[in-house]
Amino acid sequence: MGMHNLTPAAGSTKTKRRLGRGPGSGTGGTAGRGEKGYYSRSGSVHKRGFEGGQMPLHRRLPKRGFTNVWAEGNEVVNLRDLKRLPDTRVTPEILKQAGLIRYSESAVKILGMGEADRAYEISLCSVSESAAAKINAAGGKVVSA
Repeated sequence: MGMHNLTPAAGSTKTKRRLGRGPGSGTGGTAGRGEKGYYSRSGSVHKRGFEGGQMPLHRRLPKRGFTNVWAEGNEVVNLRDLKRLPDTRVTPEILKQAGLIRYSESAVKILGMGEADRAYEISLCSVSESAAAKINAAGGKVVSA
């Protein structure tokens, strides 16, 4: 048995209908598309959200708010997630390598959900008050950026 001998199971595939190949085929002439209209023409595919010419819902509803293109996003990491780090040093680059944040260039904030199981040394990250208290209680330290 080799890759060149493999065939689909019996009855699992159908032969493709050959459309528009003469009157004897049963699908000649209009090729199963009916008589006239939009769907008998080629390229008759509606875009997502098309409602038959009626104003689509996404255009009927009012726009709300705006997106500030200059806003700098924060990456958030909880104390419980720091257990995945191999070392006790915590920097944005180390968090990025561990897959805890997406971008090492963005601002990182460490929040206090969970417990500090090791004495972490945190630098170049902002830390919430509750997280700082738990880190200091575990014998770690927070170095301000």
